[in-house]
Amino acid sequence: MNKLLKTVFLVSMLIMALAITMPTRVESFETNNENDGEPNSVRGTSRFLSQRSSKASLTCERNPKVCYSIRGSGGPNCCNNKCVDFNTDELNCGKCGKKCGYSKICCEGKCINPKTNEKHCGKCGNKCNSKGSCVYGLCSYA
Repeated sequence: MNKLLKTVFLVSMLIMALAITMPTRVESFETNNENDGEPNSVRGTSRFLSQRSSKASLTCERNPKVCYSIRGSGGPNCCNNKCVDFNTDELNCGKCGKKCGYSKICCEGKCINPKTNEKHCGKCGNKCNSKGSCVYGLCSYA
């Protein structure tokens, strides 16, 4: 009897898990305007993804102040409908769309090489003192 109850409980939990993750509707050719009519999803949208949050509906293109008000946003600046920080974002360094090159990082809105920069040696804000120099991202005093 005990084994039967465990089996029934396990089967009911599996059915509940499947019901939660099943899509609400299945459309094989759901389209997205940005993809020029190409299929976006074969399975449809799950119940969790179809629920819209009030924060998700706020975009910084319509309301730039949303970048300041949402905790954990990417930063205070709005770029391509995303909140970013122009001081540290390597894809938007100093301004929207300015990408830092290979092996460079964005510090104070400028693309720098952390292996040789005296003011940002190894990371942003790591300044070598006047007797040292930045070699391979480490302050060297030899």
